[in-house]
Amino acid sequence: MFILSALILSITVFVVSRPMEQATPRRAIPLANLVTRCNQPNMVALTFDDGPYIWAKNVSDTLTAAGAKGTFFYNGKNWDCVYNLNEIDNVKYVYSKGHQIASHTWSHPDLTKLTWDQIHNEMWLIEQALLRITGAYPAFFRPPYRSYNDLVLQAAYVRGQEVVLWDFDSQDSLGASVQQQKQNYDNVTAQCPENILALNHEVHETTVTEILPYAIEKLQAAGYKLVTVAECLGKQPYQYVIPPAQYNASTWKC
Repeated sequence: MFILSALILSITVFVVSRPMEQATPRRAIPLANLVTRCNQPNMVALTFDDGPYIWAKNVSDTLTAAGAKGTFFYNGKNWDCVYNLNEIDNVKYVYSKGHQIASHTWSHPDLTKLTWDQIHNEMWLIEQALLRITGAYPAFFRPPYRSYNDLVLQAAYVRGQEVVLWDFDSQDSLGASVQQQKQNYDNVTAQCPENILALNHEVHETTVTEILPYAIEKLQAAGYKLVTVAECLGKQPYQYVIPPAQYNASTWKC
């Protein structure tokens, strides 16, 4: 009995003391391409994180009315559940208007704190949801909090996705006032960069009602074309597109 107890204790100590899996990248797996800026001239990619949420159609309509396209980085279970009927409708609506949809993980965690399997699960659950709802399998992925490591980049590579960050932040998620966000767009436009990859959030009302119309007018007046992330990179937005699935209340759950 003593020998058995000692053996169990030694195994327990070994398991507890093992280094965290996420600290060790997988051997021989390349890193996904990391996108920090657009590469097409005179283009701006306006991106919107953390949806789908109640402002999806407003963002889509505002962009469409201006002849612009945007990119929506969706979660599965964050501000709302992607499988709620109203959010299914929002995702379908955005996609039908020609805007790009992409992955932002299932539950918006810091991926650098997760294991290999957990990272893949976060990616797959939202990919599956978007595929079911629209039939489109995303080619682009954005890590929450701009937080990534080699393990995250390897997981994205395995999943056939490029990892998209940004080179301009409207600061709507950081509590910036409406006036400060407008000033941020004034400042970046005044610098006349060749292109801009802009971070915004679909879930903030002032972003939708005040900042987005202002940004569109400002950027278009400066001669920029407002496009999707895929367009501003000269690439395809999806790995493949198939017919969407039929809604199934028993399996489409958060």
